[in-house]
Amino acid sequence: MKKKYIYIIILVFLIICTGFIGAALYFFHEAVIPSHKSFLSDTKTLKKSDPLYKQKKWYLDAYKQLWTMKSATGNLKLVANYIPAATQTDKTVVVAHGFMGSKDTMGAYAYLFHQLGYNVLLPDARAQGDSQGQYIGYGWPERKDYVKWINKVINTNGQNSQIVMFGVSMGGATTMMTSGEKLPSQVKAFVEDCGYTNARTEIAYQAKELYHVPSFPLVNVVSGINKIRNGFFFGQASAVKQLHKNQRPMFFIHGAKDEFVPTSMVYQNYSATRGPKELWVVKGAKHAASLDKNPTEYQHKVAQFLSKYIK
Repeated sequence: MKKKYIYIIILVFLIICTGFIGAALYFFHEAVIPSHKSFLSDTKTLKKSDPLYKQKKWYLDAYKQLWTMKSATGNLKLVANYIPAATQTDKTVVVAHGFMGSKDTMGAYAYLFHQLGYNVLLPDARAQGDSQGQYIGYGWPERKDYVKWINKVINTNGQNSQIVMFGVSMGGATTMMTSGEKLPSQVKAFVEDCGYTNARTEIAYQAKELYHVPSFPLVNVVSGINKIRNGFFFGQASAVKQLHKNQRPMFFIHGAKDEFVPTSMVYQNYSATRGPKELWVVKGAKHAASLDKNPTEYQHKVAQFLSKYIK
């Protein structure tokens, strides 16, 4: 009888472990493997009711060069659109898109910088858009890719290049993570919009908000799976730690009503950077919606900030 109870206990334990591992694999699939996510709007659908219709329509019609290169790790083919400025210039902005986005979801931002006289480079991050890859890296492996994109701009446009990096959401985090790398002197400034502090904290937050599950121990296990498959623990993908190494100017933008990447994160990021910095918390703006809220003011503030560092 005693052995029977032991077998039952072991069986129940195995069933629980199997279920937990299954849940962890499911969450890894949702968080890291590219697929359509129902909670994300379809930003590829262009509607005339869109407050940024004009800007996105311009992007669709704009002349684009196709750039390609190999990723910094993993030997992946990465793809980008390059839109030359209307007038020849040394100024180039490198634009990083958000989670499950692509170069084509950043058309309104391309328009903004084109209006400011910049060449615009819009890469597809690994595993998204037309770039190769299996796993989304939350900005961590991508930061090395963006260093390569920056060097490609210099090699193509010349040593007199003046480069700005800009990103929204995961792209904002990627921008901050890239700022902590060893970068050429041609990189003059960064602008980030609604980026998170680190991947682990953001994923734990989303586990609670979207799936209503506690972060511990699920996120820890998923992070371990990510280490095996994707090469890093979530906690390593830290914008805050990278910002501690940054001494270049950075403009931080965040919606005051952001419930996807909590607004509180921008204050931690802002405090972490070591270079000249400015912060704009946009009243009434939800996640990645600050440009939608007031395109004219957004462009003015970005232009005003960059004018201090770009000639």
